[in-house]
Parts: sequence; structure tokens; C-alpha cells
Amino acid sequence: MRPPRNQWWDVWDQFKTHKGALVGASIFGLVLIIVLFGPYVWTIDPTYIDILARNSGMSLAHPLGTDQLGRDLLARMMAGGRVSIAVGMTAMIISVFLGTLIGVVSGYFRRLDGALMRLTDLFLALPLLPLLLVMVMLFRQTLATQFGVNTGIFMLIVSAIGITSWMPSARIVRGEVLALKEREFVLAAKSIGTPSRRMILRHILPNVMSPIMVAATLGIANAIITESALSFLGLGFPPDFPTWGRLLFDGVDYLQDYPARVFWPGIAISLAVLSVNYIGDGLRDALDPRIRGR
Repeated sequence: MRPPRNQWWDVWDQFKTHKGALVGASIFGLVLIIVLFGPYVWTIDPTYIDILARNSGMSLAHPLGTDQLGRDLLARMMAGGRVSIAVGMTAMIISVFLGTLIGVVSGYFRRLDGALMRLTDLFLALPLLPLLLVMVMLFRQTLATQFGVNTGIFMLIVSAIGITSWMPSARIVRGEVLALKEREFVLAAKSIGTPSRRMILRHILPNVMSPIMVAATLGIANAIITESALSFLGLGFPPDFPTWGRLLFDGVDYLQDYPARVFWPGIAISLAVLSVNYIGDGLRDALDPRIRGR
């Protein structure tokens, strides 16, 4: 007899029929390769200042040109990409963990549902960008003093983004859990006395992985945009610690004379966010058994 077919092959078969998802995955993979391994090929220090070469255009020595201090934009783009994607990944993990935890607990334990959903509604009612600005202003100096400027600000930004973006994941997971509680296999497990912890880990969580994975991919895009907005407002990382949003902020004053200073980081942010959104769209179709096979 042939061994049973792994269900992840079915997911892959459905995923590769989504052309936009394949293109998005290819673009995002290419961006990851460039920002992770590019510095080993292009070894110019992104903080190296060459005043004589400031504001120069594209050339063999500087393929993307230089900024007002003569720093190589290609090197700064790769360094900024590592930081922006690291912020997106870390903030996504925090957001998805909180959203999954609150969604599962709220959906499974009826007595906690009301309190946790009102907490979710409270966070949804808060204006997120002003809240992020207040958090950055309050804790920026404290964390920078305690852990160093770069590490402290990184911890602050990923924590602030993760804490303020878990609500959609919690609502989606809660809805899935409420539906799963009435399914036959869950009722059968309850009838034989399965404890709640085992029920959640063995029966509930594996069946809500589809919305969790989709929320995770979309959370990366949301975190990258939020970090870029904070850096663009001048409240993100310091000038010598580049991110794509910080490069946009630095290039605004030179937009009319040197538009490429804004063009390249803008294109990088757009490609990363758009490709991640398409990946999430493809995963949603591939992981939904009601759509798979169409």
C-alpha cells in the first residue's frame, strides 16, 4: 500500500496555483537574500562618511548613490532592510502570541469571554498611532539608558507594535474556537474527560493554525509599515542606525534635488509589504480545506 499523502503537499499544491502568492514569495525571498547576504558581497560600511562623494548619483562605486554625508545608499539600504524585517518578524511574533492566547482563552472559557473581549474592544478603540508616539516618548530614554541606544529602541519599538496590534488576531481566533467547540470530535474528547489544557493543545490549536498563519504573514507587513511611520516621524531609530523608514525621513529634505533618496527606500517598503500581503492571500486559500482543491 502507498503511504498516506502528507496534507502539507495538498497545501503546497493549492498555494502554487495562486500566481500572486508565488510572485510575492519570490520577491520576498529575494529581498531577504539581498539584505542578509548582500553585506558579505558589498562590504562598504553603511556608516562610513565620505564628504567628497556626498549627494553623488548612481555609479559603479555607489550603485544607488550617496547621501548628504557621502554614505553609500546601497549599504544603508541593506542594513536598513535587516532592521526593518527584524522589527517586522519580532513584532509579529509578539502580536500573534498575544492574539492567539487571548483568542483561545476567550473562546474556550465562557466565563472569561466577556472580560477579554471588552479588553479587546478597549484596545481597538484607542488611536494606535498617538498611543505609539506616547509610548516611545515615555520609555525611549529609559530603555536606551538601560540597554543601550540601539538595543533599547529596538525592544521598545517591537514591544509597542506587538502590544498594539494583537486585537484582530484575537477576534479571528476566538471566532474559530467558538465554532470548533461544537464540533463532534471536541464533544467526543470532552465526553471521555479530556482536561482543558490537553483539549486546547491537541484539538483546538492545530485546527486554528490556518487563521494564525495568515495573521502572522499580514502582521509582518503591518509591523514594517508601523516602524517606517515611526521612523519617518523621527521617533524611531537614531540616524546612525538606518531603517527604511529612517532613510525616507532623511531623504525628505532633499526630495526635489535628489528624488532617488526617497525612491529606493519607498520601493523597498512597497515590495516587502505587497509581497507579504500576497503570501498571506495565498496561504489563506491553501490552508482553507473548503477552498483547497478548487
